Amino acid sequence: MRIIKQKRLSLILLMVAGISVAVFFGLRAFNDNLMFFFSASDVVEGKAPKDHLFRLGGMVVKGSVVRQPSGLTVRFVLTDMAKEVTVEYTGILPDLFREGQGIVANGKLDANRVFIAQEVLAKHDENYMPPEVAGSMKNKPAEAQK
Repeated sequence: MRIIKQKRLSLILLMVAGISVAVFFGLRAFNDNLMFFFSASDVVEGKAPKDHLFRLGGMVVKGSVVRQPSGLTVRFVLTDMAKEVTVEYTGILPDLFREGQGIVANGKLDANRVFIAQEVLAKHDENYMPPEVAGSMKNKPAEAQK
């Protein structure tokens, strides 16, 4: 009878260990794919992670879009009406990307505090503003939005 109890106990311990390992790997994968949103003010104030992907949202400042003569690299400035962050993107921009448009970009900060975007997202409606950007702009003081 004692041998049966030992086998049951070892089987239960083995199952608990297996479930623990599976939960650990699942949470680690979730954490690696988690991407937080930051406004331009958050990035300037140093709240954004330096070595991790995150989303940056804001309005493209008018007159700030500079295209490199050779290649697909574009530099522009994003603002949340309080602070500004320079963004660099290499690739084809969405057709609806333009100055004065609200966008969200995914990427990382480089050593010079320039946001290197891997993806730029824009929406089709001229009144569109990404929900994250609208929320961060509502939180800014009224005099900063003028």
